[in-house]
Amino acid sequence: MSAPHHPAAEPPARPIRWVGTQGFLVECASLEDVMAVHAHLTAHPERGQRQVMAAAATVLVTFTSQAAAEHAAPRVSALTPDAGELTGGRIVEIPVVYDGEDLAEVGRLTGLGVDGVIRAHSEADWFAAFGGFAPGFMYCASEAAPFEAPRRSSPRTAVPAGAVAVAGAFSAVYPRTSPGGWQLLGHTTAALWDLGREQPALLQPGDRVRYVPVRPTASVTSGTDAAVDATPPADAAAGLPSVAGRRGVTVVDPGLLTLVQDLGRPGLGDLGVVASGAADRDAARQANRLVGNRSREAVLETVLGGLTLTAHGHQVMALAGAEAGGTITAADGATRRVLARTPFVVLDGQTLTVDEPVGGLRVYVGLRGGIDVPPVLGSRSTDTLSGLGPAPLTAGDRLARRVGPDARGAAGASAASPTAAGAPASAEAGVATVGDPETSLRPMPAPGQVAVLRVVPGPRDDWFGEAGLERLFTQDWDVSQQTDRIGVRLTAPDDGAPLERVREGELKSEGAVRGALQVPPSGEPVLFLSDHPVTGGYPVIGVVARADLSLAAQLPPGARVRFVPHPRPGAETVVDSASPSEETPA
Repeated sequence: MSAPHHPAAEPPARPIRWVGTQGFLVECASLEDVMAVHAHLTAHPERGQRQVMAAAATVLVTFTSQAAAEHAAPRVSALTPDAGELTGGRIVEIPVVYDGEDLAEVGRLTGLGVDGVIRAHSEADWFAAFGGFAPGFMYCASEAAPFEAPRRSSPRTAVPAGAVAVAGAFSAVYPRTSPGGWQLLGHTTAALWDLGREQPALLQPGDRVRYVPVRPTASVTSGTDAAVDATPPADAAAGLPSVAGRRGVTVVDPGLLTLVQDLGRPGLGDLGVVASGAADRDAARQANRLVGNRSREAVLETVLGGLTLTAHGHQVMALAGAEAGGTITAADGATRRVLARTPFVVLDGQTLTVDEPVGGLRVYVGLRGGIDVPPVLGSRSTDTLSGLGPAPLTAGDRLARRVGPDARGAAGASAASPTAAGAPASAEAGVATVGDPETSLRPMPAPGQVAVLRVVPGPRDDWFGEAGLERLFTQDWDVSQQTDRIGVRLTAPDDGAPLERVREGELKSEGAVRGALQVPPSGEPVLFLSDHPVTGGYPVIGVVARADLSLAAQLPPGARVRFVPHPRPGAETVVDSASPSEETPA
């Protein structure tokens, strides 16, 4: 009798935690497993896969649809990566002057002393594990961590560009001046992020990194100082192209804040670059559609009205988003009103002033032909967190209109010509017709009103338990004055209470998405918008449903938010049983 056949044991399934309706976190047993899963999905993407982003203990995978995410979840959970896919990274040497402000403190905390820390840090075999925090910022790990150093108890408001730092078992270089709580060991002249290079990021996930000690010299010091002082804060404030003699608009008054935005630069999270783009993408698409542009053309995003533009050449324009019309003023002082979501003509030399909205926060100004500013990493959008893209507009800035077939869409319409609007006829491309008006995409919230947002619980709702979820969904939340493109800060009402954690400890940084409700120790959620950090270290109790993200971007200070549960997709594919909410239908 032959011996029974015992098949090889299957590797345990990785827990899957849903992030909204179109993505999930894959929980990995080790950083090595994180890298293996990331490498496999990068080389062999799942159907509909939009982005895969590694972090300390998880891999965030997002998709173009809920169906694609549900199809991929069980496959990724049971994935057996090919170990060979981890090989092939480059060796990158980074020269370091070990003169950091925290070097002695790290020596004391680790018991290694200053010389021991320098020796351990420079002799360790580091590899680039995952990006985050800022463009070019790469978390470097070592297979045998030389030491662990806690974050500073109080973060610095400004860490200089080129600072070499450690936190926990990770090491990194700050690509640009930014806030940070890591311990500073020294500095380097190496440019971690340079848009002038074909590949802006010096380090890519999987690269081997060697920190090479160098002695401080006059040339090294001056080079570092020059790099820090001469680097513009935006690093990618690309400036505006020469527009002499070209048709477009001049900014007379930018209002509170006016930015150039398109649909963003997705898929670069591994490099620390968030997608950014218009906060209310539905409204940006509508503004373009009204003037006959393709949806990806750049528009102007302005907050709370006040934006005033002067036309150079006849321009077809439209307003969308927040509930606001505008006033066109001629050279002789004559004025005429224009309505929201109705294309109109601004004649050469006339000015358009956008009203303060009666509902909503952000108005989008579409210009027939689009706005011609230099693309950065494939997008003309301004990322306020990283500084990528054109700087916020100021009085006197002149914006040229794009010209050519790529700048004109097939949509355009039919309703009227400049002559019908009281303007002289023109054969110039992009001015001959004016489109039909459209209805509002949704009611716009006003201060004192309640907006309802659907929320998918997770991925870290188990940090707050059933009581935390109940509080999230049963009390309204106030929209604070601390609201920007990074996120909407919410506060508990006077008769309410913040969220309380039921777990101790600190969550390892993991990938974040637009719409995430991240909960800091204060217990008051932050709703991430377009310019959110690529990774976050606070637990996310839920994610606003994708269809409600544009409404979230229109929440003005003083409004209220009511969250209602939205079904979590693919409940049968979620292997993680740690979260009590998994047992409760959403």
